Amino acid sequence: MAVFAYNGRNQSGDRVKGAIDAGSSEAAAQQLMAGGIHPIAINRAKGDSDEEGISFSFGRKVSSEELIILTRQLYSLTKAGVPLNKAIRGLSLTLRNSVLISALADIEKNINSGITLSSAMGRHVDIFPRLYVSMILVGENSGRLDEAFNQLVEHLELELETARRIGGAFRYPMFVFIALGIAMVVLNIFVIPVFADLFDQFEAELPLATRILIGTSNFFVDYWPVLLVLTIAAVGGFYSWVGKEQGRLKWDAIKLRIPLVGSITKRAVLARFCRTFAMMMSSGVPLIQAVELCSSAVGNAAVGARIRGMRRGIERGESLLQAIGNSDLFTPLVMQMVAIGEQTGQVDEMLNEVADFYNREVDYDIKNLSTNIEPILIVMMAGLVGVLAIGIFLPMWEMFGAVQG
Repeated sequence: MAVFAYNGRNQSGDRVKGAIDAGSSEAAAQQLMAGGIHPIAINRAKGDSDEEGISFSFGRKVSSEELIILTRQLYSLTKAGVPLNKAIRGLSLTLRNSVLISALADIEKNINSGITLSSAMGRHVDIFPRLYVSMILVGENSGRLDEAFNQLVEHLELELETARRIGGAFRYPMFVFIALGIAMVVLNIFVIPVFADLFDQFEAELPLATRILIGTSNFFVDYWPVLLVLTIAAVGGFYSWVGKEQGRLKWDAIKLRIPLVGSITKRAVLARFCRTFAMMMSSGVPLIQAVELCSSAVGNAAVGARIRGMRRGIERGESLLQAIGNSDLFTPLVMQMVAIGEQTGQVDEMLNEVADFYNREVDYDIKNLSTNIEPILIVMMAGLVGVLAIGIFLPMWEMFGAVQG
């Protein structure tokens, strides 16, 4: 995305200027006209980049909790009628995050110079996402900025709650797999070599399983620096691959096909899309712009690519129902609910119902995830114990039996 500086006139005929985040000058003009601003001049900001997330801010990003608190405070202050520049100045005095304080100082400076709040926030896209800025723009042009802040608070809180639920569900199996990995390293480096020395003293004939275990342990002991370097290189290469567009697209597609957890991830992503799309439609964001913004807000590149395909279908003249059907993302039940929404003019309400439907399914699957994963973990633990019993303890019992005999 790029930042475009613009000059134009609002619906009252007053001259306005600012900056907007868009993919092209044509897209910027479309967003401005949808927001009630007739553009006179649109120029790309100097030093800008096409990279998603490039910002004029420096330092680390602001956490979701901090953004929620800031948005809630802005809602309370704007609802009380406090001028924006005073509200932002007062909030900057109560914060501890230096990055957020610097961003608010810059936003206040821009507002005092006549730039709108949405344009000022658009200069800090690493803190305020495109969806956030677009909601503020709609709120400004509709005269309902406080409602826009309130909707954003509800949206951000639901997003955070969903992320915490999914993270909590995956935490248990993740810790078990990490513990198994650590156990394998400790066994190969510290435990098995002790038994290998014992077997050498007895000069016993070892079974094949024992020889494989000792050979694996010797490889770990002799080449652990090489293995460590290869592991670090593999992790670094993976993150480098995922950091590229094609790599991220393929990895996000793989995540949706992982047994047990892939379906949960997919339904959580679709719930996020439906909830976000419904919020933007109810706020008056144009349909094509809402689809474009949702494609970058779902958090999965593979699903985002399908949603961008929906946008191209709508641009060709397809209805929302046809575009959703061609995406192959949703079930027939969801398609039926969208069809009812189009017939009754309540698409946003139907999409919220779909989001709730997906969230209930995600909650149910998360509750059963541990039950479904436990047999797999038990089998893995049994396999580890079985390998040790066959490869280590069985030869020891045979040697002790020979000694006693």
